Amino acid sequence: MAAPLNQPLGPQNPGAGGAPGPQLGPGGNQQQQLGLAQQQQDFDPVQRYRMLIPQLKESLQNLMKIAALNLAQNTNIDNGQKIGDGSVQRFDKSLEEFYALCDQLELCLRLAYECLSQSYDSAKHSPTLVPTATKPDAVQTESLPYSQYLSMIKSQISCAKDIHNALLECSKKIMGKTPTTQGVL
Repeated sequence: MAAPLNQPLGPQNPGAGGAPGPQLGPGGNQQQQLGLAQQQQDFDPVQRYRMLIPQLKESLQNLMKIAALNLAQNTNIDNGQKIGDGSVQRFDKSLEEFYALCDQLELCLRLAYECLSQSYDSAKHSPTLVPTATKPDAVQTESLPYSQYLSMIKSQISCAKDIHNALLECSKKIMGKTPTTQGVL
């Protein structure tokens, strides 16, 4: 079985068990930056997805190779041919590895979709910048005039009040439909 692709090689993994060892010389700062970049990639679902694709390809190749070997061995057994006691890898373990990588990829894609959706919603519902009176020269093309800003905030407050009132009304209906247990034994 091939070694995993996500294992760091060489001086990038100085300590035992993944713990960083003592940094000597001027290259220590560069190694710290590499470690920070690796941590940032772990949190970025798109980067994680890109890192998992080669592993998925390798796992699929391994799965197909094991399936072919098992099929050939079973064919030889069915034909009554004597075969050596060569150990053939288990198909179910490599299939499980392949599915585990598929699950990780699915989670990365779902997380990336949620991040993108949240970004769109944030851009849609959050107000854009309003120029301040102290910095009128800093007016950006995306900024709103104060009157438009006020109307947007008023509409957001109105929407929040409507939601609050709807929740209160719903809770009152639920409380009204709940049977009372007084006097019932």
